[in-house]
Amino acid sequence: MKQKLSALLLICIAVMFSGCGVTNDLTSAYNVTKCEYDYKSISNLTVSGVNLSNGISPLSVPKLLGILGGTASSIPMNFTLNLNVKNPNTTAAIMNGLQYIVSIDDIQFTTGHVDQTMNIAAGTTQVLPLNIGVDLATLMTNNSKSAVENIAKNFIGIGDTKSNVKVQIKPTFMIGGTPITSPVYFPVSFTFGGK
Repeated sequence: MKQKLSALLLICIAVMFSGCGVTNDLTSAYNVTKCEYDYKSISNLTVSGVNLSNGISPLSVPKLLGILGGTASSIPMNFTLNLNVKNPNTTAAIMNGLQYIVSIDDIQFTTGHVDQTMNIAAGTTQVLPLNIGVDLATLMTNNSKSAVENIAKNFIGIGDTKSNVKVQIKPTFMIGGTPITSPVYFPVSFTFGGK
């Protein structure tokens, strides 16, 4: 009888602790939905192999304008979009990856995913880096060439008209050891470039 009671007690304790784990998972997932997402910066920018991370030199401007206005079949642009994620909650917010869509001036620039865990402690802000690579020539083929040129000029720092950026984030959470992806995207909007 004592063995049965001991086994029953151990099962009850195991269920209770697994329930607490699921509750903590649900709380941290809920906290992610209450986080504030804002634009921080763009870093590691390169266009057709020209490194623009430290700004643009006057000698690079004609070369880049020639590339953008020319007929190149490929114009690779790579950069890191850094977003601030602020957790205003009293407990941690944990996401175990995410999917994203980046649209600039109503042109879908790129989609992607991040497969790493991000644990934002209560009351803190962390940077979420999204590493993005696009081919501007492909975007110019499928959209207005002048619109894509303006976006590229804003990235480079020589644009005349501001660009409107919309980033949509769909986080994935671990609930009881099972990955669950949010059914909705969380939007982040900002403008950059222009004079």
